[in-house]
Amino acid sequence: MKFRAKIVDAACLNHFTRVSNMIAKLAKICTLRIRPDKLNFILSDKLASGGVSMWCELEQENFFSEFQMEGVSADNNEIYLELTSENLSRALKTVQNARTLKIKLTNKYFPCLTVSVELQLSVSSSNRIVTHDIPINIIPRKLWKDLQEPLVPDSDVSIYLPVLKTMKNIVEKMKNISNHLVIEANLNGELNLKIETELVCVTTHFKGLGNPPLASQSCRDRSPGELTEVHIEIKKLLQFLAGQQVNPTKAVCNLVKNRIVYFDLLHEDVSLQYFIPALS
Repeated sequence: MKFRAKIVDAACLNHFTRVSNMIAKLAKICTLRIRPDKLNFILSDKLASGGVSMWCELEQENFFSEFQMEGVSADNNEIYLELTSENLSRALKTVQNARTLKIKLTNKYFPCLTVSVELQLSVSSSNRIVTHDIPINIIPRKLWKDLQEPLVPDSDVSIYLPVLKTMKNIVEKMKNISNHLVIEANLNGELNLKIETELVCVTTHFKGLGNPPLASQSCRDRSPGELTEVHIEIKKLLQFLAGQQVNPTKAVCNLVKNRIVYFDLLHEDVSLQYFIPALS
């Protein structure tokens, strides 16, 4: 297996850093899937056991000026490796004054993802190279089947999200009152965030958000004003909202009644799906 990549464009470098920072906030440990044309950051907790899942996809040609990889075989030209996402984010903190970023798969007594940043200190001085060796675990091929792109269920309601920062501020305040939250939405572009306790009931209403084109028959058969709800843990929703650093051009919330809520985010060359299971 071989992997080597290079970024020289400052905008691509900053964008890749923001994606890395977002992944570090969403997943402590993640899988990096490397293919000739794409990179994926994957969190694959068992939804049935109450865990969240994530699938983030990057088009490699839109980030890297050089990209070379050889997978485990010609028929399975992929590499799966597990890493602590904060280690990658920390390694990229020095890129603000960087000229180039190089990433490669190495073996220095243990498998590593080696990140080399060439820093431009000043116009008159020479450049300096800072290298970080990030420990990784190579994931054997027999486990790949558990790390494939998730099968997305048909939603009962899909709705565009309000400004994520606004939504985050509201959910942060709700967290001080309850550990659980109900998300409600309908096909009239209405979204409600609701908490209920023995002492208080608080609901925040959003209207006029709009709905994506109806994709499933279950959506088309619904009355536009009928609300679909999913009951979830507040901390899992807040983790998702707090992790957003890419200012998505499109953000959609999809609700499957009493089962799951999943979010679709799209920004330039990055797409992200994040799944939160309903409370039983």
